[in-house]
Amino acid sequence: MTPFAIAGIQMYVSATSSNVEGMRNRIDALMAVYPWVQMVVFSELAVCGPLTSKAQSLPGSAETALAEAAAKHQIWLVTGSMFERAEDGSIYNTASVIDPNGDVVGRYRKMFVFAPYEQGVAPGEEFFVFDVPGAGRFGMTICYDTWFPEVTRTLASMGAEVILRPTLTGSIDRDVELSITRASAAINQCYLFDINGLGAGGNGRSIVCNPHGQVLHQAGSSEEFIPLEIDFDNVRRSRERGVLTLGQPLKSFRDKPVEFPIYQAGAHSPYLDSLGPLTKPQRLSINQCSSDTDGASSGAYSAAMSDADTPTQENS
Repeated sequence: MTPFAIAGIQMYVSATSSNVEGMRNRIDALMAVYPWVQMVVFSELAVCGPLTSKAQSLPGSAETALAEAAAKHQIWLVTGSMFERAEDGSIYNTASVIDPNGDVVGRYRKMFVFAPYEQGVAPGEEFFVFDVPGAGRFGMTICYDTWFPEVTRTLASMGAEVILRPTLTGSIDRDVELSITRASAAINQCYLFDINGLGAGGNGRSIVCNPHGQVLHQAGSSEEFIPLEIDFDNVRRSRERGVLTLGQPLKSFRDKPVEFPIYQAGAHSPYLDSLGPLTKPQRLSINQCSSDTDGASSGAYSAAMSDADTPTQENS
């Protein structure tokens, strides 16, 4: 066995005031009851809430206070995330990873901003994995990243055995996310911790899955500590022998008999290009849908589909 104890904290998040002291208090309470926990994970934007007006530079006072809590209890700490104001004025959705000495070992900026709803936030550009000595390798994603399987696949290909996913979902698609999380764990043969918040931080229902896609725990919609001991040997055995001793998706992906043209530099998809701009849907009037509009949409779709059999690639 290669055991490691991780606790998700599903907590109420305020949009208008700092949540740092509440996070520190919950860490104290968690460690008093579960002193065997080695890592704590909070939800997306748990630190200062979901308003970009609360953005801080990093390093900053909130991160420093949480680093002190990590050092106090000698735990690894994933802060969830917070809005980071960069030197050039850009705002990122950033998760800090802090080690048991209170040192920040790295920061991950969310790649897939929830466009078009999450406005004024810049996307990150770098994947992030980190190692816990004597245990294994972890990978970071944040919330909407989960809808893009390429992100999780890349982390698994980099050796991540546990994916940590702070989440802020308060919308009606949480059921869909739960399905995606379970599938992602099995497809990438990894543990997956998807920790959601409450109040301004989401509607709860955090979920943890094992490398076979089985649910280890699904929270309800109230505050909850989720302490679980995982076994890295389960990941390694799954990747050696297969999911439930059946399919071996990571090996099959490595040995894939095809390339994917759509991912090559300069590739274009006429169909995707036909879908229009990434904007919020607008309210429709009762009489708005005319035959002319339907005909135009149908024509654009047909033209795009006629060119969509094989993605094209242009020289860069």
